Amino acid sequence: MTDTASTANGGAAESPSLNILAQYIKDLSFENPGAPRSLQAREKAPAININVNVNANPLSDAEFDVILTLNAEAKDGDKMLFNVELSYGGVFRVTGFPQEHMLPLLFIECPRLLFPFARQIVSDATRNGGFPPLMIDPIDFAQMFTQRMAEEKVRSQVSTTAN
Repeated sequence: MTDTASTANGGAAESPSLNILAQYIKDLSFENPGAPRSLQAREKAPAININVNVNANPLSDAEFDVILTLNAEAKDGDKMLFNVELSYGGVFRVTGFPQEHMLPLLFIECPRLLFPFARQIVSDATRNGGFPPLMIDPIDFAQMFTQRMAEEKVRSQVSTTAN
């Protein structure tokens, strides 16, 4: 008999599963400190700085709260035109994956699923603030994760050599 047959008959093996149980806005802020002057036509496009961060916290053995944070600030010279900050969360149930796949799932796949919704909220907020909608380019969460892991490895090496 194969493992597949024993699994079909109620065996312990479980197929990998990633489910979104809930999505929510944890925090949303839009600042337009120079309005209505900031809404006037300008000769050149403003400089826009976008920062992205991902955090994950366990809620139980199989459920995790993943927070995607997007900050976008537009400036014309040294004057801030707008600043939008969004913390967008999702509660995910993750079952049947090997332990070594958990961090990539939580920091790559989960934010990838949340991003289109968060992007739309930022776009709507900037449009409702009187500006053209800010459409954030797709984000390479795999590259972000790789960079974060490399930075943490360097940090741990520095802290062990300092001791």
